[in-house]
Amino acid sequence: MSFQIVITGLVFLTTMLVIFWRPRGMNEAWPASIGAAIILLTGIVSQADIMDIIDKIGGASITIIATIVMAVILESFGFFHWAAAYLAKLSKGSGYRLYWNVQILCFLMTLLFNNDGSILITTPILLLLLKNLQLKPHQQIPYLLSGALIATASSAPIGVSNIVNLIALEIVQMSLWMHTAMMFVPATIGLFFMSSLMYLILRNRLPKKLPNSLNDVEEVFFSKNFHPLKTKISVETKQKRTKFMMKILLFVFIMRCLLFVASFVNVPIEIVAVLGSAALLFWRWYHLRTNPVDILKKTPWQILIFAFSMYVIIYGLHNVGLTALLVQLCEPIVNQGLFQASFIMGGLVSMLSNIFNNHPALMIGTITLTEMGLDPITLKTIYLANIIGSDMGSLLLPIGTLASLLWMHILRKNKIKVTWKDYLSVTLIVIPITTIVTLTLLYFWVQLVFAN
Repeated sequence: MSFQIVITGLVFLTTMLVIFWRPRGMNEAWPASIGAAIILLTGIVSQADIMDIIDKIGGASITIIATIVMAVILESFGFFHWAAAYLAKLSKGSGYRLYWNVQILCFLMTLLFNNDGSILITTPILLLLLKNLQLKPHQQIPYLLSGALIATASSAPIGVSNIVNLIALEIVQMSLWMHTAMMFVPATIGLFFMSSLMYLILRNRLPKKLPNSLNDVEEVFFSKNFHPLKTKISVETKQKRTKFMMKILLFVFIMRCLLFVASFVNVPIEIVAVLGSAALLFWRWYHLRTNPVDILKKTPWQILIFAFSMYVIIYGLHNVGLTALLVQLCEPIVNQGLFQASFIMGGLVSMLSNIFNNHPALMIGTITLTEMGLDPITLKTIYLANIIGSDMGSLLLPIGTLASLLWMHILRKNKIKVTWKDYLSVTLIVIPITTIVTLTLLYFWVQLVFAN
């Protein structure tokens, strides 16, 4: 067993190091799959374990992939260029108003899609928007940083916005509907608090007035190719495009709502997600007469490999005794009461996320909870505290989530330099306070609505 412990520990640490390092932009699925292969070859994870892993991550992975397909389809419609133009219009030349519009955009994109997808969607659009507004690099950073933090943290209110949240839901046997009922209110209030606190910190770095004119920016975005509205840019064209985009947005919103309906009536949510993506794909084919193969090529299928591989490694840690050790350490604390347990477990997952990334941290924390024999309401509440630690507390350092690593990678490609000093100047204040406030809100919300 000692040999297996050493092998599993080395595989885990090496895998996380390579994921953080990302040599030559290496996709995180490569180190994860190599690490998983070593764990499987050494027999630390059995064939029965593999079937259990597939059962736990299958539905979550399919749901996330279907959601990303929808995001890629919307991009092909020109949705995100339209959204950027609309963002500029709503800001009315005010840098302060633009801050809040960026916050709303990033929050909604995560709720409609997922946190990684939101980073991939909003960061390039914000870069393009801020560049066309003629903001200097140091003026762009507050918008980019605050938007990325909110986009990542916004996966907390609903479990479907993060693949690791969906996997963890399956582990604790909690429905998406129940997760949202217990989490949406405290997490959303926590996010508003987070945005407000960031605004107070960043306000002096934001331009009071935007240097470029609204018409110039609108022309840049509305001039992007878009079918069937390939006509001269005019007020009528803009109105037609807005009407068309609103229809698409309404469809996506309805499909998102149907996921919760499906969860409430015990229908697998991945079925609804796939049907929604297929319907939107057909809609795109009807309007653009474009072969759907290009969408399938753009879909990041490697997410499936990454999720499976990481879970194999975590299962290996579980099999060699890590979760048993954590149970021994945490069980006395959990038995002291729900309030203390929520803060201790949420804080533990936050710390582990910032050291090892939130994917393994949340999986380890969730498996540990299931080994404690807790009553259902206590299990679900402490699990949600883990989610807050994983989705919010993990943002203290830029290596705490895959979404933040993706964000840093996109900025480097676009030659925007955000130093650790820039990042920590905001997160060292905002993230600990926001995590504590949200954990407190969760506890009182559960006591108010669900304790009886």
